Amino acid sequence: MKKFLSICLVICVLEALTGCSTIQATDLMIDIQKNEIISPVILEEQNVAVTDFAVRLFQQSMKAGENTLISPLSILAALSMTANGADGETLSQMESVLGMPAEELNAYMYAYMQGLPKANAGKLALANSIWFTDDEKFTVNREFLQTNADYYGAGIYETPFNDTTRKDINLWVEENTDGMVKDLLDEIPEEAIMYLVNSLAFEAEWQKVYEEVQVREAIFTKDNGDKQKTELMYASENVYLKDEHAKGFMKYYEGNQYAFVALLPEEGISVDAYVHSLTGEKIRALLENAESTSVDTAIPKFETEYEVEMSDILKGMGMPLAFDPDFADFTRLGTHGDGNIYINRVLHKTFLSVAEKGTKAGAATAVEMVTESAMEMKEEPKEVILDRPFVYMLVDFDQQIPFFIGTVMRVE
Repeated sequence: MKKFLSICLVICVLEALTGCSTIQATDLMIDIQKNEIISPVILEEQNVAVTDFAVRLFQQSMKAGENTLISPLSILAALSMTANGADGETLSQMESVLGMPAEELNAYMYAYMQGLPKANAGKLALANSIWFTDDEKFTVNREFLQTNADYYGAGIYETPFNDTTRKDINLWVEENTDGMVKDLLDEIPEEAIMYLVNSLAFEAEWQKVYEEVQVREAIFTKDNGDKQKTELMYASENVYLKDEHAKGFMKYYEGNQYAFVALLPEEGISVDAYVHSLTGEKIRALLENAESTSVDTAIPKFETEYEVEMSDILKGMGMPLAFDPDFADFTRLGTHGDGNIYINRVLHKTFLSVAEKGTKAGAATAVEMVTESAMEMKEEPKEVILDRPFVYMLVDFDQQIPFFIGTVMRVE
């Protein structure tokens, strides 16, 4: 009779990081000291690869007629950590999908995290931890732990994987998301052997906050033609975007490093068709060719939540071996006496709120692995009124990469 054991790599991306810990698990960072890494320089081609991965993943994640929101940076971080445990053709397929070799992904994520502003009105922060069972059948590869400690700053815990462990992980998540994610794990199944947990938090105030007089009732036309009442926030911005099938604008958050980017497909072009016409290069070109001019804009106040199971998406993108119980190769992660380790599910959940003062955004991703036995105005103002379905991104303009991508098909 076959037995199954699982590893879950959990990524929680939500609004803020804070708090102290009363975690009961044994902290193995006493034994695994983080090595000093000389911070590499992020190259333009790496940012292009990251943006291309973001676009390809988003294209495959969309559901017709539904609001969609993913955090490609969160998913990239989770899969990059996972790739450190892969080998052979399994690793090659993962590297192909993610856009660069595992060693380069490690260096990229390390440089990106090190380069995040320490004090900025717009906060984007990441944290990581690894939890694994003390079951004697499971032998974790110390080099795997060391790599994730060195490049991702991961805290490392060995624990019995009982209900206390579940509470520990939930406590870590809650404390590192300022209470926004509670009880992430409802149970730890008997088969679980590892959790890798990452937090990515974003919260920022607009550079120009909307005043009460700028918020007015309006009508939003959904993709099926139905009308709904909403509130639009009106303002004049100064960065206009345009390509062959859409127009849009940027609205900066305080500090100017991060921006909300909105793209409104032209009449007759669906959001789905427009998104599937995009590439990483097109996104980069769109941002680089932004025009400094006055733009009359309106953004609906909205909140959105989204969830998707990504295993079929990632298989279709070109990494099926990682999900194959017979042929997946995660021997660099470790071994288990009962059989082979492979990815079972990749779960992703997100949340975003856009309002007068700014934006709060978050997501949660779980990669579940199992082991099977055997500016100057020169013309009239442009206009971009988001009163019908549109695409949006939260963009880091230091690196020109989107860390959230979404669509609004209806206002919620």
